[in-house]
Amino acid sequence: MTSDISPPVISDFNEIDAGISILHQHRSNWEETTIPQRLGYLQECIDRTIGVADVWMRVACQAKGIDPKSPLAGEELVAGAISTVRNIRLLMTTLQADGINPSKIRQREDGQFVAEVLPGNAIERLLYLGYRGEVWLEPGTLPTQGRIYREPTASRVALILGAGNVSAIVAMDALWKLFGENQVVIIKMNPVNAYIGAYLADAFAPLIQAGFIQIVYGGAEVGKYLCQHPQIETIHITGSHRTHDAIVWGATATEQRERKAANNPRITKPITSELGCVTPIIVVPGKWSQSDISFQARQVAGTVAHNASFNCASGQVLVTASGWAQQAEFLAAVKRELAAIPPRQAYYPGAQDRYQALLDKYPQSEPLGARTPEIVPWTLIPDVPPVAGEYALTEEAFCGVLAEVSLAEPLGTRIAARTAADFLTKAVEFANESVWGTLSCTLIIDTQTQQEHRAELDKAIATLKYGAIGVNMWSGMLFYLGSTTWGAYPGNTLADIGSGSGCVHNTSLFDRPQKSVAYAPFRIFPTPAWFATHRNLLGMARQLLKFEAYPSWQKLPGLVLAALRG
Repeated sequence: MTSDISPPVISDFNEIDAGISILHQHRSNWEETTIPQRLGYLQECIDRTIGVADVWMRVACQAKGIDPKSPLAGEELVAGAISTVRNIRLLMTTLQADGINPSKIRQREDGQFVAEVLPGNAIERLLYLGYRGEVWLEPGTLPTQGRIYREPTASRVALILGAGNVSAIVAMDALWKLFGENQVVIIKMNPVNAYIGAYLADAFAPLIQAGFIQIVYGGAEVGKYLCQHPQIETIHITGSHRTHDAIVWGATATEQRERKAANNPRITKPITSELGCVTPIIVVPGKWSQSDISFQARQVAGTVAHNASFNCASGQVLVTASGWAQQAEFLAAVKRELAAIPPRQAYYPGAQDRYQALLDKYPQSEPLGARTPEIVPWTLIPDVPPVAGEYALTEEAFCGVLAEVSLAEPLGTRIAARTAADFLTKAVEFANESVWGTLSCTLIIDTQTQQEHRAELDKAIATLKYGAIGVNMWSGMLFYLGSTTWGAYPGNTLADIGSGSGCVHNTSLFDRPQKSVAYAPFRIFPTPAWFATHRNLLGMARQLLKFEAYPSWQKLPGLVLAALRG
């Protein structure tokens, strides 16, 4: 079988210097590029992305061991070209409004402003029936937008160190730097998915030809050279906090410790980052039907299995109440759903080592399939203690592992988390204080319990210190939505970076976002795209690509029909 994946390429330092020089020379041109001109670039990029979408998907499938004709191939179409096209189109909507995309704004009793960004128009109200997406602004700030266009600043040269797991990440990061922060961009592709670089270069060709984007290739040495290059003025990292600290504080633990103690970082350039999370799924106790249990078990399993669990938002810690009468039944259903999902190729480096470390820590682990050199089986770890510092709560698995935590006597109390109100309080405290990371969190709560505990639910959402919160929907979908923000909850420092600093996407260009929250019905219909058992994901994705590029009422029936076949 002929491979479509090009052999690895490493850019030499002369090529890199030339690319940076082009950006440096053209950064003032970007400052002077008008909104109509920027819209022209974005329009071209939409059309070119559509043109490479199919081959982009096929090559990603090949790299990840997915049959490009199977329903699962739709996952790569959504996580690549479709996410990119949607992001571009939403940016265009905001720029057409001179950087101020109209949103419904409400003010909470505590004074904090919240902007409703989904649905964004009449057609989205029908497409996302029952969904709602919000951007919460930093407390004490006004809901202003588009400051970069109201108060233009000098353009700088930004370095993006690309992620290797989801191919739209680097594309959307570049779009944010250009259109959200007014910076020209050099992208270093991650060696894991460097094969995507050729298709990004095609999709963004107008911006590359104009001298506003450059793409280079290589590993750690190239990354080090770029970070230290005198003409690189800002850096954005997607990866792990360990990679971040190696870049900022030094290559060894000793150097990092000494530099942190002296507040003497190796890199003093402005750095933003998205560095992962141990994502909790909080399941609020309620009275569920058998079909409710089955549906939500499928949802939990889907958050683990998506992209072979190589997502920073993959479900990793399942938090339930020990006093919930249906707890055992629900956990058994989750186990059945995971066991029924075919195994995926463990394509991301280090998966086997991370998996073995978890097995060594938790001999009670329950693999739900056979382990091979290419496969990490979906694995449940029951009865993980809900205490700060616990390995499964502090180490991002980045493989198909789900730790189960039951809040019976959490945080030193002797009161079982029996009721929804009591559980919400304890679960939020547990997630905030005992689970590593502040990037994403999923909360599942049935309709009746929501109605009975509106105030407690609102308080829980307000109190959760996560940058992306999904209520009855996988928090990873906030990455896709684009109109929501994506990034860690504010407050991390350079020395204690956690899940990172700053945010991306944010296509409404809100100036000071705190976090985003997306809500879905308790029972979503038709089958959501992130469910591993979606039977028509590829067909639906092909319709979605056309729709996201050029939404119209005429395209809606075809998209809905494809979704109903899932």
